[in-house]
Amino acid sequence: MINNIPQIKHTQSGNFFLMAGPCVIESEEIALRIAERIVGITDKLEIPLIFKGSYRKANRSRLDSFTGIGDEKALKILNKVSREFGVPTVTDIHESHEAALAAEYVDVLQIPAFLCRQTDLLIAAALTGKAVNVKKGQFLSAGSMKFAVEKIQDSGNPNVILTDRGNTFGYQDIIVDYRGIPEMRSFGVPVVMDCTHSLQQPNQSSGVTGGKPALIETIAKAAIAVGADGLFIETHPDPANAKSDGANMLHLDLLEDLMVKLIRIRKAIS
Repeated sequence: MINNIPQIKHTQSGNFFLMAGPCVIESEEIALRIAERIVGITDKLEIPLIFKGSYRKANRSRLDSFTGIGDEKALKILNKVSREFGVPTVTDIHESHEAALAAEYVDVLQIPAFLCRQTDLLIAAALTGKAVNVKKGQFLSAGSMKFAVEKIQDSGNPNVILTDRGNTFGYQDIIVDYRGIPEMRSFGVPVVMDCTHSLQQPNQSSGVTGGKPALIETIAKAAIAVGADGLFIETHPDPANAKSDGANMLHLDLLEDLMVKLIRIRKAIS
């Protein structure tokens, strides 16, 4: 696991860990409602949890797409989730100057896939002392991610997580190469499978990203089977009306059953 994430529970359970929550912080009420459900499930099943929520969405196809409710307002909601439920939180940052601000409120800083080669951004995240989760660019090989790890570790921060979110396949689809999970684990860092973004269908003519949420269970099962340390899942009680990425989210009502199935797979390969 990662050494400097406070409050992480059930580290002795032998389970994978889960990074889960809404795509973006839409409101305090929705964030707390989602967090309460996820924490109830993960406590029951002894799955270590890091609650996920973007305080702002910078990568949008259209100018009129929802980007957030305000940076500091959303970050304070993430901090409230952490305090009320006793779980660590993760959010993504997009520019170097955002690292210090976000680090005041969350436990893990996430580097979006499109930005995983941005040296100044990786260094800024590393220098906060927080754990850094770097999403593998869909345009990169798994082996290339060792350089992202080195940039962070050489900046004095050993706490790195790598997250796979698939590889670009043509212009409007993504596929997952599961060989990348053991390859990135060989770098000595935890590796996570992003089970929702890896099912995106980007660059749709409408300007709104599509997805294949019916395959989330398939992606998750395969990832656990090949040894992923953790899973990243965006979930919402009403994906059809979520403010961002609803097309590839897992309905919150389906989360517990999926986790039970995945625990069985984890035990079978242990």
